[in-house]
Amino acid sequence: MRVVLVTESFPPDVNGVAHSVLRTAEHLVRRGHEPLVIAPAPAAPVGALDPCPVVRVPAMPLPGYPQVRIALPSRKLEQLIAGHRPDVVHLASPFLLGSRGMAAAERLGLPTVAVYQTDIAGYARAYRAGSALGEAAAWRRLRTVHCAADLTLAPSTPALQDLTAHGIPRVHLWRRGVDSARFHPRHRDEALRRALAPGGEVLVGYVGRLAPEKRVDLLAETAALPGVRVVVIGDGPSDHSLRQALPGAVFLGRRTGDELAALYASLDVFAHTGPMETFCQTIQEAMASGVPVVGPAVGGPLDLIGHRRTGLLVPARDGAALARAVGELAADPQVRARFGVAGRTDVEARTWESVGDELIDHYHRVMARRGRGVGVVTAVPAAVSGPAAAPDTVAAA
Repeated sequence: MRVVLVTESFPPDVNGVAHSVLRTAEHLVRRGHEPLVIAPAPAAPVGALDPCPVVRVPAMPLPGYPQVRIALPSRKLEQLIAGHRPDVVHLASPFLLGSRGMAAAERLGLPTVAVYQTDIAGYARAYRAGSALGEAAAWRRLRTVHCAADLTLAPSTPALQDLTAHGIPRVHLWRRGVDSARFHPRHRDEALRRALAPGGEVLVGYVGRLAPEKRVDLLAETAALPGVRVVVIGDGPSDHSLRQALPGAVFLGRRTGDELAALYASLDVFAHTGPMETFCQTIQEAMASGVPVVGPAVGGPLDLIGHRRTGLLVPARDGAALARAVGELAADPQVRARFGVAGRTDVEARTWESVGDELIDHYHRVMARRGRGVGVVTAVPAAVSGPAAAPDTVAAA
């Protein structure tokens, strides 16, 4: 099967969209399929090897948030899609590049699967200081894209309900996988713990972007708890302001790979603060690492955290409630241990292989509804015909 993955983000970006598309591409290759990724060009050349051909389209940094790159309009997008001769087009968190990819797929008569992953409407509301205008405009764009898709996949039950409530049809649940071999309790490092908490403090960690919508500032009351050391792992535009708001916290910047796995496993409690998560991969990684979690009782965390079984759910945007929950766990190592074991049990079977196979089944279903078998490709218009793009090619505007 030939698949085009049109994504708003791809490594070297570090976020949930980029990670899930990378894992999807890797899984498709392992299963013998032929994916092509189309993604915004990064700010600097990419050094890592990609699992499949990747076409980088021109992009610019989001004003005020340079870590986020926005794809610019490209006349070549339809040609790139058609040139791969795909059986299905996968649109990852479609909004700007994804909406153009959807329009191109429609013109080419190709089946489409749209994967909802980012609460764009919520971000619009947050960044416009509560104005409903940005949120309404975001939902109009999302409806246009997702209503045109043969299938929309939502990462959590709350996300599915939100999409359905906003008039989007044909929505199914498709959760994310976790690397439960990399993220594992065995990576707990006592020397690392002593370096981070030389006084034997309870280590409470946050992992993720440092941006306004993540509300990491809500950890201020937690950081003031006696006997608790807050560790912040990640980077983003809020880094400077958060260092001022959390003077007692340890800021480690961005960490990846085995180093990140050791940090997760060395925590005593994982605390997530973001109120706009459609899933929350970092909660799942902490659970795989055997760490009890505290998170907001809204969005994706509702599906992940078993309240008083794997962790504690607290009201969103309530720093005092977050601190009380962390304080409760900090005071009871036996409860922490029990929650950590239960969390690991919950997620260790949620492999990328299993969710990847679910995704392939979704591809086959939308293709069957269109009366298309693998390798059955409609004629490509002469104006957009051409060979498949080479890896790491930047398309002309």
